[in-house]
Amino acid sequence: MTSRDDAEEANNLRKPFLHTGSWYKMSSRQSSMMGSSTYIRDGAISVVLCVMIVALGPIQFGFTCGFSSPTQSEIINDLQLSISEFSVFGSLSNVGAMVGAIASGQIAEYIGRKGSLMIAAIPNVIGWLSISFAKDSSFLLMGRLLEGFGVGIISYTVPVYIAEIAPQNMRGSLGSVNQVGSLPCIILIPGLFFIPESPRWLAKNGMGEDFETSLQVLRGFDTDITVEVNEIKVGIGLLVLQQLSGINGILFYSTNIFKSAGVSSSNLATVGVGAIQVVATAITTWLMDKAGRRLLLIISTVGITLSLLLVSVAFFVESSVSPDSSLYGTMGILSLVGLVAVVIFFSFGLGAIPWIIMSEILPVNIKGLAGSVATLANWLASWMVTMTANLLLGWSTGGTFAIYTVVSLFTVLFVTLWVPETKGRTLEEIQSSFR
Repeated sequence: MTSRDDAEEANNLRKPFLHTGSWYKMSSRQSSMMGSSTYIRDGAISVVLCVMIVALGPIQFGFTCGFSSPTQSEIINDLQLSISEFSVFGSLSNVGAMVGAIASGQIAEYIGRKGSLMIAAIPNVIGWLSISFAKDSSFLLMGRLLEGFGVGIISYTVPVYIAEIAPQNMRGSLGSVNQVGSLPCIILIPGLFFIPESPRWLAKNGMGEDFETSLQVLRGFDTDITVEVNEIKVGIGLLVLQQLSGINGILFYSTNIFKSAGVSSSNLATVGVGAIQVVATAITTWLMDKAGRRLLLIISTVGITLSLLLVSVAFFVESSVSPDSSLYGTMGILSLVGLVAVVIFFSFGLGAIPWIIMSEILPVNIKGLAGSVATLANWLASWMVTMTANLLLGWSTGGTFAIYTVVSLFTVLFVTLWVPETKGRTLEEIQSSFR
């Protein structure tokens, strides 16, 4: 390539981004006819609107996570399942998510971020319909697998899309919206017609004519295998440790855990924890670009570790005293406080930030493959936790949380030693910090 070609490419990459461009061949003129230029026009407002639309996707994980907890006893009774069989059902969405994660990077690179979200929404809708009208366990399991597949694609594509369209001073707060998501995927599909494709993906694929106003894209990245290996290690490490903290074991089976803690209305407590998680994530959204990712991650992981330790000790003591003892009731309260604190501290940083950092540190030239590997590792760890959580809780509730405590302590060390601060830096500057 000549120096003139290089200069032209650099100029193209500096152009602001498009209003559209996508797998389903919606050109700028077609999109304008549909009104996207009316709705997506002005600076930060257009970015926020785009983020709010794609954030409809991650709610599927919330549905997946919350479905198994309050319905466990009813499903077991209706279908005559054992605890181990229900554990398979509870963890099966993670198997589907692993398959989706393997495909997510290549799908997002080949047809674009918008197209991959469209594909992800379809199995989610079919999966939940299958679960809703299931007459036997086969339809239930098939539905769980399908919606897991969709979630696997969404979990990679949404944070990448947000990181690529958001200005650096808003990237953290907008990225954490991915953790909130508030409407089902069926609304995501029409919304995708009114948002732009990722400018970085379009630049990579030579679609410079679709760039119009709003987001400056800088030069691509030099290939350095050492840098890429370090980036992948940090991205995968954070996403794996996020799951090994045991958060999905807690959320998937929170109703039973609350019963063990002596909570009379365990279903109500589960709903309360979900509400607290939304509030905590909303606060994190506000703090993300003020305090920085690294500081929030350290506070989050330290808080999770101490909270898990409290829960573990409380359950150990509770199991060794008489149910009639006043200490028994006190330990039940402490375990409940600890569980709520785990969810709060998780939402405060470890829930959203690993996905943001993963989308920030991987350069475009390896983002598809490395992102798929990182997302696959996350869902594999999630499957391991959800598959074993019920069995471990049956063995020893205190012992289960002791294991999660040790892993969380290691996460504190990992963040402190290896995770860089990415607040207020361009994606290029972040990747340069690994050199």
